[in-house]
Amino acid sequence: MTEPIALPTTATADRSTTRRSATGTRDRDGGAGASTPTTRDAPSGDGASDPRGTATVTEAEGSTASDRATRRRQGAAERARRRYERREVRRFTKRSRLRRATWIAVLASVVGLAVAAVAVAYSPLMALREVRVEGASRIAAADVRAAFDDRMGTPLPLIAPDEVQEALSAFPLIETYSIETVPPGTLVVRLVERTPVGVLDASGGLVSVDAAGVVVDRLDERPDGLPLIEVEGGIDAPAFRAVGRVLRSLPQELRQGIASVAAASADDVRFELETGASVVWGNADESSLKAAVLQDLMAAAPPDVVDRYDVSAPLNPVTE
Repeated sequence: MTEPIALPTTATADRSTTRRSATGTRDRDGGAGASTPTTRDAPSGDGASDPRGTATVTEAEGSTASDRATRRRQGAAERARRRYERREVRRFTKRSRLRRATWIAVLASVVGLAVAAVAVAYSPLMALREVRVEGASRIAAADVRAAFDDRMGTPLPLIAPDEVQEALSAFPLIETYSIETVPPGTLVVRLVERTPVGVLDASGGLVSVDAAGVVVDRLDERPDGLPLIEVEGGIDAPAFRAVGRVLRSLPQELRQGIASVAAASADDVRFELETGASVVWGNADESSLKAAVLQDLMAAAPPDVVDRYDVSAPLNPVTE
């Protein structure tokens, strides 16, 4: 059996001790072969720096840079939030903005058109250059046109109704009139002439008059179709106005068969027919109904076999 061999420990320990002693000697001596680095003391004086102060400044600068970065991030976030809010506001108000823009465009167009229309209407482009007369029979159309000579060159919108009435007042045969402007420079005058309803035997001879008593023409003899009017008080009397209303309401074929009309008052209008028969008319009320009843009576009993027709009460007419 082999016995374990014990190694000698004294030499090993001596070598370890020797190495530790050599290392310590080198450390103390500061020899050139020392392997441990040494720290040099910082020079003293005004140029010397305190490590604690340097650390404090470095920490302050780092804190300031961190604050600036934080503020930049906050500013960027705030700007992003505002941009987002503006986008949301624009999105939610898009319809109202479009509606407002539409109204503004429409109003601007209307105002623009109105200004353009006024500018054109009152410009020389719309100046009066022609007068067209319609409905003139007894009145000479050339005379009517000549009445507007002093208004030639005036813009049509500036020709007032009073000026037209003044120009046409020189023509008593005009009963009514109407005017129409036809751009760019034409004025159309439509006339309704007075229609004679009877003949008056005036001091100067026979004259035809309309229902208002205006003289339409002077005559040598009574023409067919116009009855001779005989009233008390002349053309200004109520009796004449009643006769004028009655004659104007009669159909043309019935009026042509009347030889004369007399009225002592406004309630006592009478006719004398060409055949010799008379007609008691009464006042001018219900003249259209009376005319229809008279025509029915004349159809049932011709005037050549009847002496008198009484239609003063049209619902109860009398034939004699």
